[in-house]
Amino acid sequence: MTVTARSFAKINLGLYIGPLRPDGYHDLRTVYQTIALHDVLRVSVGKGSGIEIYCADPRVPCDESNTCYRVAEQVMDVLRAKGKVTIEIEKRLPVQGGLGAASSNAVATLIALERALKKPLSQPARLRIAAEVGSDLPMFLVGGTVLGVGRGEEVYPLPNLPATPVVAVTPDAGVSTPKAFADWDQLTHSEASDRLMEVGRVLSAWLGSPNTGAPARGRSRAGSPLLDLVRTGIENDFEKVVFPQYPDLRDIKGALERAGALYASLSGSGSTLYGLFSTRAAAARAVGRLQKQGLRAVATVTLTRQQYWKKSLVASR
Repeated sequence: MTVTARSFAKINLGLYIGPLRPDGYHDLRTVYQTIALHDVLRVSVGKGSGIEIYCADPRVPCDESNTCYRVAEQVMDVLRAKGKVTIEIEKRLPVQGGLGAASSNAVATLIALERALKKPLSQPARLRIAAEVGSDLPMFLVGGTVLGVGRGEEVYPLPNLPATPVVAVTPDAGVSTPKAFADWDQLTHSEASDRLMEVGRVLSAWLGSPNTGAPARGRSRAGSPLLDLVRTGIENDFEKVVFPQYPDLRDIKGALERAGALYASLSGSGSTLYGLFSTRAAAARAVGRLQKQGLRAVATVTLTRQQYWKKSLVASR
């Protein structure tokens, strides 16, 4: 059986970096949000053994270093399943773009492989496998709006937020996340723990607000809880170290704001930047304006948790 799945992207609504931990990771605070941009994966299990990955994009590794390979290996082991796993990745999301593409691909592989084998994993087993493979993977087992703490692998579903138009701009350059973390460590040290405590207070206040959740009838998109969140002053710490090295990315953020974005930010460590807009029409106008400037801009929308899971699995044959 071949199972086809959409592998959705995420953006980070704020990303705060804490001190370096003894295990080599950093404590983080972020709100993940899934969006409708996606790759397409086709996963099948046939006769034989081993794992094969195919992708036309030469930047995507097709060996054991691919997160899809590592997840498939663990799933087959935990389920005591036999057979040759074939994974085809139709790449639409950028590589090293800050949209969680590799992590999303891995979770899509996990879900599709369960369906192909007709053997479901328990949710704790899924989360354990995901957290072992990478920090961003567990959030794709939740979808929608998700609070990420720890090194990002501790995830908590937040109330569903209404669909919000998004414009994503993807430059040609990719940003290395490990290097961005290293640059952050050189930039700041002592205040990191205090900042995480302050971020926790801001998020707690937002979650406790009566406006968190679906908007009241007649309430405008501009007054949505998602935009209420970004108005709290959230920011992405990676901008402090990425923008000086990639000034074009700072310029793109400015271009998004001038095009009408109510909030613009780097996603993850980049290089993708995004803007939130009040209406789909405003987002479409911004795309036209940005494309005239030679930027690779595309309009999309945030996904609720229900939409995320409804659209993830395309078909089986």
